[in-house]
This record gives sequence, C-alpha cells and structure tokens, in this order.
Amino acid sequence: MTLDRAGNLYGTTQTGGDNNLGIVFKLSPTIGVWNETILHSFTGASDGATPQGGVVLDAAGNVYGTAFAGGLYGFGVVFKLSSSGRGQWKETALHNFTGAGDGWRPQATLVLDRVGNIYGTTIAGGVNNNGVVFEITP
Repeated sequence: MTLDRAGNLYGTTQTGGDNNLGIVFKLSPTIGVWNETILHSFTGASDGATPQGGVVLDAAGNVYGTAFAGGLYGFGVVFKLSSSGRGQWKETALHNFTGAGDGWRPQATLVLDRVGNIYGTTIAGGVNNNGVVFEITP
C-alpha cells in the first residue's frame, strides 16, 4: 500500500474487477469509514493483467505500477495512471515486456527517482533467464 499526503491509500489486487484480472484502487478516509474507488480494472490486453506489486506515486499524483501478465506480448507491462481531475483515470502502458532481453513478469513495486526515472525488476528473462533490473526514462 502507498499513502498520499491527503491520507488516501493506494494498492492493487491480483484478481477482481470487471474482468477478474485485478485492479488498482484508492481508499479514502472519511468519518469512521474508508471509501474505495477503483482507478483501473485490468482487461488482460495492452493494459496488462494480474498486478502483483504495489504502486508508487509521483509528485503530480500519477500512479505507477506493474502488471505481471498481459500487454502487447503477454509478458507484463509497466503502467501509469493519470487523473483527469473529474474522478476519471487514464491508464498508459509505459513499457510492454517482450520476454527477451528486457525480461518478463515484473512482480515487485517500482521505485521512482527525483527526475522521473522508473526502476524495477522482473522474475525471468535477461541473459541467463534469471530476471533483470530495468530503468525507464521519461
């Protein structure tokens, strides 16, 4: 789970949602209860499927994470969710894993640095098929 400055919690589930392929959600505290908002329900297509890591937020409030499967090649994606400001969220696949040198099956929570680079790991692929550490630059 990731906490923002307003006290909202963000996270993922591997299953559930419209297609039972996982969701990204936000929990907002109100008086004595938490309200859930589903930010994205995965389809298994270009947006990915079955997220297994947590999410991270940038200073602008964008949400970043990985989906373990799906994407253009079926090996997972790095995604970004951006708020339209009207309660709608847009999902963008920043990277589609090919299952080759860039790895496949991202599983851990990402790390963002101060200039917007994104770092993460996969559990397979790479030179010896033992996974890779990757960097995505803006």
